[in-house]
Amino acid sequence: MNVKGLTVPMGKALTVKHKVGCAKCLSRAAPRKSRFDRAFVLLFCALLGACGALAQQAPGTLTVRSASVVAAGTASALELGLDCHLSGPMQDALDHGIPITLQIDARAGRWPKTIASAQRHIELRYFPLTRRYQLREMNATDVRNFATPASLVAALGALRVSLPNAFNALPAATPLRVSVAIDVAALPGALRLPALFEPAWRLAAKDYAWTVAAR
Repeated sequence: MNVKGLTVPMGKALTVKHKVGCAKCLSRAAPRKSRFDRAFVLLFCALLGACGALAQQAPGTLTVRSASVVAAGTASALELGLDCHLSGPMQDALDHGIPITLQIDARAGRWPKTIASAQRHIELRYFPLTRRYQLREMNATDVRNFATPASLVAALGALRVSLPNAFNALPAATPLRVSVAIDVAALPGALRLPALFEPAWRLAAKDYAWTVAAR
């Protein structure tokens, strides 16, 4: 028997044919396997990219852990403990010198009657030239500086902001409520629209409620 110009005894003809056939099958299967491997790698990379995009759009977290109104000389102050985690885009903006401002709203009284109310703003900021992070209450003189963003965010766990005199002598059992959220209006114009719609810019704590203790 002739196989590609070679004379092969009949006893070995079937074996040679079988080997030649297998080689052809493998040569045809190899491109298909290669195409499948490439498609799998591309799909895997696409999934990784999608996961990264979703992670970038994950919102930050903000929780009011504690709140109390205390005397501060002849005035009052709000002592506030916050747990805060900035999202990726928020942290990126902060690290590029864009301030992140938190708005604090404090109210005393039972709805619909309000005995006292106040709105305060806390600014988080980074100064690239000095490589320092800053925490301050807007329109106040107290400024705190930090070397790392972790220290800056940790400082939100022990805030003290001024309150108007109307909070000085609240009757016992008066309901108090405080809410904290990012102040979108304080962002630069180019970021305000994305901040309204993108999940990564959502940062708001649930209202924290308590009552004035008996003196």
